[in-house]
Amino acid sequence: MAIAIYKGSVKKFLQTIAFELDIPTTETTYNKNGEPTGEKDLTVDALKEEIASNCSDETLFILPEAKRLTTSIRYWLEELISNGVTVCCIAPVNPAKDIFLEMLEVELELPGDRCIREVMEAEAQKQGLTLSPSRLAELQPLAGRNPMLAKKVIRNEKLGLNRQKPEHTQYVVIMPIIIAMLLAFGIVRFVGMGTGNKGLYITGGVCLVTGMALKQLGSVRGARKRLGQ
Repeated sequence: MAIAIYKGSVKKFLQTIAFELDIPTTETTYNKNGEPTGEKDLTVDALKEEIASNCSDETLFILPEAKRLTTSIRYWLEELISNGVTVCCIAPVNPAKDIFLEMLEVELELPGDRCIREVMEAEAQKQGLTLSPSRLAELQPLAGRNPMLAKKVIRNEKLGLNRQKPEHTQYVVIMPIIIAMLLAFGIVRFVGMGTGNKGLYITGGVCLVTGMALKQLGSVRGARKRLGQ
């Protein structure tokens, strides 16, 4: 079994897999006389071939943060899967492409409150913070059920950022309602024009123009930077 996380370097990723499977990652170099002169790291392609040749249907790969995997790695894993290797990819969302289309999708349960509290306590100890149970209880809702966010909350607490007023970034999009109202006013205008009712015609036209003007005014956006930036 091998557990590896891709962190931007294909070679280091493959070396991690090879290390956990006890597969050599170097080769001996020789001089012109055939005498060994030292060791050098295998290339990326050589590592792929070496790992593939030492894997069997009993080999298991566990790959957290699978959404980071590059196209070349995914194609290589696809070949390993066809040879019987079991690959378990962990990702917050199924990318629904390449090898992920062939995999069984299993949704894991979110961590419980106790688990999140333990993560926060461990991170607080790592950061050298002493937080009372009451303070941890106040901070826990900020983390939800996300362990990574729980660590971030503790780091923010160390910097004093949790005491700042939060910025609300969630909005309700009412544009479909505005468009529907404009269409309704347009229908009233056409009904008034067709029936010769000047009252409906004028009311529908005025409301339609007013609604369009308000829509344009509502789309005005100022600079998103704060003063002083």
